[in-house]
Amino acid sequence: MILLQYDSDNLPYEKVGKNESVCIADEVPFEIPESWEWAKIETISMPIGNKNNQIQSKEVLPTGKIPVVSQGKDLIDGYCNDVSKKIDVLPLVMFGDHTRNVKYIDFEFVIGADGTKFHKILSCNSEYIYYWMLYAAETLRNRGYARHYTLLKECFIPLPPLQEQVRIVSKIKAILPLVEKYGCEESKRVSLDSAFPNLLKKSILQEAIQGKLVPQDPGDEPASVLLERIRAEKQELIAEGKIKKDKHESVIFRRDNSHYEKLDGIERCIDDEIPFDIPDSWAWTSVGEVCTNIQYGSSQKSSQTGKIAVLRMGNLQNGRIVLDKLVYTSDSKEIEKYPLEYNDLLFNRTNSKELVGKVAIYKSEIPAIYAGYLVRLHPVLIDSDYLNYVMQSQYYWIYCQNVRSDAIGQSNINAEKLKRFIFPLPPLQEQKRIVNQISCAMNKIKHL
Repeated sequence: MILLQYDSDNLPYEKVGKNESVCIADEVPFEIPESWEWAKIETISMPIGNKNNQIQSKEVLPTGKIPVVSQGKDLIDGYCNDVSKKIDVLPLVMFGDHTRNVKYIDFEFVIGADGTKFHKILSCNSEYIYYWMLYAAETLRNRGYARHYTLLKECFIPLPPLQEQVRIVSKIKAILPLVEKYGCEESKRVSLDSAFPNLLKKSILQEAIQGKLVPQDPGDEPASVLLERIRAEKQELIAEGKIKKDKHESVIFRRDNSHYEKLDGIERCIDDEIPFDIPDSWAWTSVGEVCTNIQYGSSQKSSQTGKIAVLRMGNLQNGRIVLDKLVYTSDSKEIEKYPLEYNDLLFNRTNSKELVGKVAIYKSEIPAIYAGYLVRLHPVLIDSDYLNYVMQSQYYWIYCQNVRSDAIGQSNINAEKLKRFIFPLPPLQEQKRIVNQISCAMNKIKHL
């Protein structure tokens, strides 16, 4: 079944009519050995199957006597019990007209849907043509769900002598397990490469909040003293009427080498809630203890224009404020009630299970207030960037997953749960060194 002829200059010609031949030297994709020939699928095969061998999709059964084959990815789509429709002229090579899927069929079957082209290979090794068709299908121009067989039938098949076809198939079968193993290892490598920057970020943040990222300086003021100054600062702000006293504020303290929380006048040991050791100069504290102005945002409807931007949960991305898809308000009462200050943190209290609790730091990118699904918190006398990094850590995200409440389509973490988040606090100067080190590392990770 030779398709092409060669002239005296060894150029291939295709016979297109009874007496007409056309030179196709520019069309064949590559050179082949002299003992090989170029062919096309319709010159070395005959079509098998028709409507009489086909059933509709709704007729496919989960179990039955005869497998059903269609152009989907799976070799078998289901089963049929109608023996009169089975095809037993085997083996066959199938091409999916819409999907470009290729299958080698060596079992009796029924056709499951339109778009399948079954070929009985003539005078050639069927498996060789199957492997060629797998290759050809990958090289075809992707026409979406349009038909592709018109492209396939014009492809040139490099056709070796029959015994060489058999040897090639044998070699392919020997190599394929190795190729598949390599493919699995390559997929793992690609997956690891993709995940590596994020895993590295998590590792850096975890090292940072455990006191392992930068060395401690004995000359730094201990975090316990810093917490005393924070409490004094908050008392002064309360006395001046600038903030309200939190009736349910918890205080974390140490006694006899154990950690305690005092809430509503009741003390309880929280050693079981302390997940790791920290340096002696550090202290455990809570968001509620070191922050003020923990307040829900505006519930008023915003618009596409207005005097001032209203930041929403979509504007909180990877710890930073992004100025995408901004909305605005001109309501003077809302603007006065919910103003954002430099270094405020915004906490997303309602979102999906995966995203609820995300935080971003406000750096006065634009004048703005914040929407109702957000909670604003203002750190007192600590480095806001340090707390922002703490709230990007895996330790923080585990806390969020443990305390969230779930409803249909969304999860929620209220302000009280936010205030109860316990985290490790370094001395102020060490906080700054940690922030600087993390920032440098994150800038490098961006280029990975």
